[in-house]
Amino acid sequence: MLHEGFVPSFDPAGWEFKVTGLVEPFKLSYLEFMDLPRIQVTADFHCVTHWSKFDNLWEGVAFSEIHKRANPQPQARYVTVHAEQGYTANVPLADLEEPNVLFAWKHNSENLAPEHGWPLRLVVPKLYAWKSVKWVRGLEFLDHDRAGFWEQNGYHMVGDPWKEQRYDTD
Repeated sequence: MLHEGFVPSFDPAGWEFKVTGLVEPFKLSYLEFMDLPRIQVTADFHCVTHWSKFDNLWEGVAFSEIHKRANPQPQARYVTVHAEQGYTANVPLADLEEPNVLFAWKHNSENLAPEHGWPLRLVVPKLYAWKSVKWVRGLEFLDHDRAGFWEQNGYHMVGDPWKEQRYDTD
């Protein structure tokens, strides 16, 4: 599998989604998150290891739903995505504001497998898949870009597959 660390266990009673930083902070329990309005998105998925999967059907909560609840301050331009095991990824807020960005729990009408991010995976179709963070637990809105796990280890700060932005030297 293409991930760092082990596949975490999931306890719905202890799961929490936190939104912090330059926002009106809030937390959602698993049940509260699952009660948010749902969307379906069909989008391609591009891996940094040179493969793509086309026309994936994702189901979950639109990023815009979390964004409007967070009410970010005007200076918020970047987001650090927080996941299990302390994993992070950086994503420009403008990329997250695309209408096809969502927090997914279904892929092609099936619940995500644990190794693919169950119970919640961010999906950012326009960027390489390492930005589509598995096992998401929250967002931190920032006024500056801060390298996430893979970016600290040599990957590109943006990760646009159409520009082949794989590594920090690209």
